[in-house]
Amino acid sequence: MRKDRPLIGETVIFTGTPKSVEVFERVKQYGGKPVSLPLIQVAELKGTTDELRLQACRTYDWLIFTSQSAVAAFGAKMERHGVTSATIPSKIAAVGTRTAEALEKLGFTVEFIPTVFSADVFVKEFKPSETTIRRILFLRGSIAGVTITEELPYAVDEWTVYATERVNDSVDTLIEVVSKEPRVSVLFASPSAVTVFAEEVVPQTGWRGFTIGAIGHVTEQALLKLGAPVHVRPDTYTLMDLVEKLTGRKEG
Repeated sequence: MRKDRPLIGETVIFTGTPKSVEVFERVKQYGGKPVSLPLIQVAELKGTTDELRLQACRTYDWLIFTSQSAVAAFGAKMERHGVTSATIPSKIAAVGTRTAEALEKLGFTVEFIPTVFSADVFVKEFKPSETTIRRILFLRGSIAGVTITEELPYAVDEWTVYATERVNDSVDTLIEVVSKEPRVSVLFASPSAVTVFAEEVVPQTGWRGFTIGAIGHVTEQALLKLGAPVHVRPDTYTLMDLVEKLTGRKEG
């Protein structure tokens, strides 16, 4: 095996929907075969009050985004209703550099990112300099946890802008690949994907015989609770860093 192509012969399965092709290209660069078999999908939630809620955003001191999916849904609403970032003077907080980059593409300036890209670290580190914060809005998904809302020492309103749903179309292919391919890595970016995999794939394959990667300690904990080994977890919670961590393991 060539040291500069440690993923030769490795099928790398992404169980979420990557937001860019960069991670696929990186897997190919290292000699691996990237395969997208999403177990969850997200879709914007549209409502009759969307325009009013967009207009109300300007009344909040801070807007909080914890995922690129929330940014994408929010951006779609802005475009549909002719709203620009210039009309929303609120300060912006983002969990993760990719989420921040997506917000910057919409014209926002991100003023806070936690050192670890997770909600539990966010609530510990989010300490704005303002002496008085009146209103905060959390732009969330349908299955987001309560950490942001309940553990910040401020009044936090919520707006659910997208829904997360399970996808069963990939299950049969996943079972076949995991069962038959000699070298497989399965990458998880959320507890939701872990749940679907455990319910639909594991009864046929078990948790052994393939490498398991997780983005973030929350996803890692979800795997461990279900009896799965976690072989790789990057210190920085992005798909690209997970691929790099996987590559480092395969080099060794």
